[in-house]
Amino acid sequence: MTLLELDGLTKEFGGLVATDDVTFDVEEGERVSIIGPNGAGKSTLINLVTRRLEPTAGDVRFKGESILGKKPHEVVQRGISKSFQTASIFPELTVRENAEIAALAAEHGSFRFNFLRHRDRYPAVAELTRETLESVGLHGQRDVPAEDLPYGDKRRLELGIALASEPDLLLMDEPTAGMSPDETSDTVELIEEVKEQLGLTFILVEHDMEVIFSISDRILVLNRGEIIADGTPEEVQGDAAVQEAYLGGVEL
Repeated sequence: MTLLELDGLTKEFGGLVATDDVTFDVEEGERVSIIGPNGAGKSTLINLVTRRLEPTAGDVRFKGESILGKKPHEVVQRGISKSFQTASIFPELTVRENAEIAALAAEHGSFRFNFLRHRDRYPAVAELTRETLESVGLHGQRDVPAEDLPYGDKRRLELGIALASEPDLLLMDEPTAGMSPDETSDTVELIEEVKEQLGLTFILVEHDMEVIFSISDRILVLNRGEIIADGTPEEVQGDAAVQEAYLGGVEL
């Protein structure tokens, strides 16, 4: 099943073309990574899909329906979630409370629920919170304030928050940014575990080529807003145009 379709997606900022007639599909269960030099349009493309930016031209269809005109929270409720380049958490709340907020939105839709009712009376939310924290290895730290977590665990929590909305498609923007080699390795293992457990479909933007080549089924290469290559890790690694555009001719 085709989950996501981008058709002629273009975004201009004044005279700058950030994405230029980008067209590709993502199938259910597919793990797609997007790479390219700085300024290639990667984050812009992700923000167009999640409706944080309005395209100049083109369309984005999710599960066969256009999502243009939808608000970001409506896109989340349709099944698209995103983790950000920097950890987007509530630092003064506990790990469990951070996950509960996302779980409440997932179960009740944009927080349309009775605020006078204690959260413990929502068994589905409690179960989803527990499962989410277990999936990212943070259930044992559920009562720790989020601000006290090591940086790598804050990124794990941010991934957990994205997963708590039970997305059909997860977009990850630089999930290993700022991590040590050990934290990066742990995060790659976590993504591998989550994709196997949940059969997750994801689009990953990442600069670390080891991460990209280890977890991707397919890689798209952007350069100056255009897709210049689309294939398996092996195909992209041997593409002369990619080597020239991305690394100045140095082999990946």
